[in-house]
Amino acid sequence: MFLSALNEGCLRDHNSSSPLCRMLAALLFILHWIQPGHGQTCTEGFVYDRRARQCIDVDECRTLPDACRGDMRCVNQNGGYLCIPRSLYNQPYRPETPDLPEPAYPDPSLGFPDTFVPAVPRSVEPSYPRVRTTAPCILGYTLAEDGTCNDIDECETNSHHCNPTQVCINTAGGYTCSCTEGYWLIGGQCQDIDECRYGYCQQLCANVPGSYSCSCNPGFILNPDSRTCQDVDECNDEPCSHGCFNTYGSFMCNCDEGFELAADGTSCIDLDECSFSEFLCQHRCVNTPGSFSCVCPPGYYVYEDGRSCEDFNECDTGNNTCTTAQVCFNFQGGFTCLNPLQCHSPYIEVSDNQCMCSAENPACRDQPFTILYRHMDLSSGRSVPADIFQMQATTRYPGAFYIFQIKSGNDGREFYMRQTSNVSATLVLSRPIKGPKEVVLDLEMVTVNNVINFRGSSIIRLTIFVSEHPF
Repeated sequence: MFLSALNEGCLRDHNSSSPLCRMLAALLFILHWIQPGHGQTCTEGFVYDRRARQCIDVDECRTLPDACRGDMRCVNQNGGYLCIPRSLYNQPYRPETPDLPEPAYPDPSLGFPDTFVPAVPRSVEPSYPRVRTTAPCILGYTLAEDGTCNDIDECETNSHHCNPTQVCINTAGGYTCSCTEGYWLIGGQCQDIDECRYGYCQQLCANVPGSYSCSCNPGFILNPDSRTCQDVDECNDEPCSHGCFNTYGSFMCNCDEGFELAADGTSCIDLDECSFSEFLCQHRCVNTPGSFSCVCPPGYYVYEDGRSCEDFNECDTGNNTCTTAQVCFNFQGGFTCLNPLQCHSPYIEVSDNQCMCSAENPACRDQPFTILYRHMDLSSGRSVPADIFQMQATTRYPGAFYIFQIKSGNDGREFYMRQTSNVSATLVLSRPIKGPKEVVLDLEMVTVNNVINFRGSSIIRLTIFVSEHPF
């Protein structure tokens, strides 16, 4: 009550600069910041006693250094304390009481009445000083016109003592100084809390005054909690030209068979399989999107393996231009029409492919006895040496022996005869021949019989069709 009276006096007289008013403001500030402890809520001026399990009064005159300054004396009160001038404190107590009439005592000479009139009781002086006050409201409240006590908003009236960096929060009968969210009180100053140091964000964090901002690495998106990140499935946006595989924080593109990933990592470019090897196709390789195909030259078709070339037999299929009088002869990559055999004099035809010169005919004396016509095909560039044709005597005479030789047509020395027995020999290709080419060889078999002094010969006229390609 005394503090309320002093506070009203300071406000009424506008004498806030006086020592007593300044001391009152400091007292109010100190009283406001006395906090209860031990997890129990007590009103200001009390502290929770764990043993007694109740709130007990705090003796501010003992616990607060220099609670009262100057010529003031601290007097502890229940829930607070008073600062009273020492001069006022040392005065004897004189309570103000109304003048009472002197007590009337009966005249002894008149005798004593039967009724006893007691004397007026005397008040007992209290053992503590009593200060007169007329303030009806406690500290932190002000009297309204309707007679009620309204809380004083120290924050609104700017009568608080908060630091400029602090925020004033009005409370019932007082106020408190605090820091806004994102700041904490250090040394009386509100300093920014660096939330990034404490892992508030899952990935990226940017500290800003009083707050922080979270962000995510590429490939992630911020969750609604504004702190954690979740993976983005980039494949939903179809970034790849072919296939897409989502990974944690990214994605990978893959390509179909026959394609390779381009430098941008998303598009696919065709692989030119034909450039990998010249042996993919037997003849020619044609690149196609994602694959390749083999083609063969005219006269061939692509075999079942899709790479090899197989000769197309025009004679068997009838896909030729030969007449009925001609004979169709197929060779690798083509065909030819053979005309009917014509034997030139002095030879006469003895079969479809043989001409004979009779021994009785004097013109046949120095000529081969028979000429046998044969045909064969040969692949261009065939590897050498290679046995390609065989000759053998069909008639044997006692005491005779046989000589095999190339009589004509071997101008390039590509062939030679190797005798394999006394009655047979083999034609050997010794040098590769490039086609297309037609080679006619006269292979001679000489029969010698010294017993009867006989010497004769027979000719095989071998026509070789060399193909244009090595298959």
